[in-house]
Amino acid sequence: MGFVSFLGRLLFASLFILSAWQMFNDFGTDGGPAAKELAPKIVFVQRFLASMIGDKMPKIDVKHVVLGSMVLKGVGGILFIFGSTTGAHLLVYNLLLMTPLLHDFYHYEMDDPKFHTRLSEFVECLALLGALLYFIGMKSVLPRKLMKKRPIKTKTI
Repeated sequence: MGFVSFLGRLLFASLFILSAWQMFNDFGTDGGPAAKELAPKIVFVQRFLASMIGDKMPKIDVKHVVLGSMVLKGVGGILFIFGSTTGAHLLVYNLLLMTPLLHDFYHYEMDDPKFHTRLSEFVECLALLGALLYFIGMKSVLPRKLMKKRPIKTKTI
């Protein structure tokens, strides 16, 4: 069972690790295609935060967001392969931060073909998030169950 569990974690984490590797190869001087896609969305988030906080809001650099996502995916994926809940937490943080930015189906009308594509990608990320939360939950419950088992006492005659 241990090998099957390791293989499952390896296949699951390969999604994140290969994505981080592709982002790393495409990064270049401008942040790559990920930065080009995120740039208008980061500007929107920055305007929203500036309206809430004020003009003292520091500028959010898109390259730093892409770099942060790349690090969270890479390090989190590698740690997750070895069964670490820290790696699962890093992947959860990445999904929570990047999913609403990348898959913004809520900005499109239902008639638009992009709506259905973005919605299906959003739901896919929610499924990945659910799997990671399940992993974290099972990791926290398993040691408690093992501690509750008491050794059987032998009877003396």
